[in-house]
Parts: sequence; structure tokens; C-alpha cells
Amino acid sequence: MSRIKLINQLKNKNPELNKIELEIVLDVFSKTISDALKNKNNVEIRGLGRWHCKKLKENFNARNPSTNELIYKPARVKVRFRPSKKLKRIINE
Repeated sequence: MSRIKLINQLKNKNPELNKIELEIVLDVFSKTISDALKNKNNVEIRGLGRWHCKKLKENFNARNPSTNELIYKPARVKVRFRPSKKLKRIINE
């Protein structure tokens, strides 16, 4: 679902809010999660899931799958999302 579709769906379910207010809420929500992850904090929303960062080591033996050439991948941080049990149940119904 795109950002615009999400805002439109939220607008349909909450007609008392206008689109600008919903955009601000969505911006603040994503900025807050981004800032927390940047500061090495986990973010958990009960009933939705948990975002956390996973450190990946540097890799000297990675390969480019199209050329089979060895490439170097520096150490980096990967953001992971783990859905809650409640969300998994809703999706699998």
C-alpha cells in the first residue's frame, strides 16, 4: 500500500480528520521510529510488531550474482520488523 492510499484509507475511517493532519501524523510516526532506531533503540507497538536493528559484519567474499565477481560489502545495520502474534493471526485468518 502506498503512502497516499494509506492516508486515503485513514481519511475514510476517520472523516473528522483532514488529509493534512493525517500526513503530519504519518510523518511524525515514521520520524519517531527512524530516530529511535538510529539511536539504537528497539520500537515495539503491541498488537503490531517490533522494529529492531541487526548489525551485519563486513563481507570480503560476497559475489555479484550476475557477473560472479567478488565484491566487498562493508559492515552495516539492517532494520528488521517482527510482526506480533496478533498481527500474524489476523493475516492468516
